Amino acid sequence: MTAISHRSQTLTVAAQPFDFCFEVCNTALVIIDMQRDFIEPGGFGASLGNDVSLLSAIVPACQSVLAAWRHAGGVVVHTREAHAADLSDCPPAKRNRGQPTLRIGDAGPMGRILVSGEHGNQIIDALAPLDGEIVIDKPGKGAFYATTLHTRLQQLHISHLIFMGVTTEVCVQTSMREANDRGYDGLLLVDCTESYFPQFKAATIAMTHAQGGIVGWTAASAPLLSALVV
Repeated sequence: MTAISHRSQTLTVAAQPFDFCFEVCNTALVIIDMQRDFIEPGGFGASLGNDVSLLSAIVPACQSVLAAWRHAGGVVVHTREAHAADLSDCPPAKRNRGQPTLRIGDAGPMGRILVSGEHGNQIIDALAPLDGEIVIDKPGKGAFYATTLHTRLQQLHISHLIFMGVTTEVCVQTSMREANDRGYDGLLLVDCTESYFPQFKAATIAMTHAQGGIVGWTAASAPLLSALVV
């Protein structure tokens, strides 16, 4: 694959509800919560009774996009849902929801569930951050709530965001809505995001590009990969 010769070149991706146009220099790839606690057995996702293999199935597609984006010289952002060890940033309204076998902060096979620094809280090896890439630990579902993400993106003159990660209807959708409210144009890569509930993913994708893209754009990763090759 040939690297992009000009990071300021306008690229176009065939998307819904219409083409998504962007410049690599003003765009960040945002990878939401591809961490062991959600992707691998023994984590929080499995403790809720979910089939984590549904989420791990998107890893190869995410790897392809990440490799191409790095090759293009684009900004990469990784997020982790992560709480302080004393759970001071995890209110009961969050910790007490659902009926998991292990709640946030409980000790599991990969350490304390969704606690910063624990083995299960780390991003999976296949998508591990490189030195210089942005890593955001977020106490909420959205990537912008109680984090420095917006400030850091502004400092880098980022106006467009390309999203992938999990889960589609929770942390990914929340982050896209937060981004939209802050003035970013966002594209969701549909084969690089997943839910434990396929019907929830389908509904979220439809909601995202409905009404002329009220939340953002959606597209498969293939058109993006093609656009990144010159």
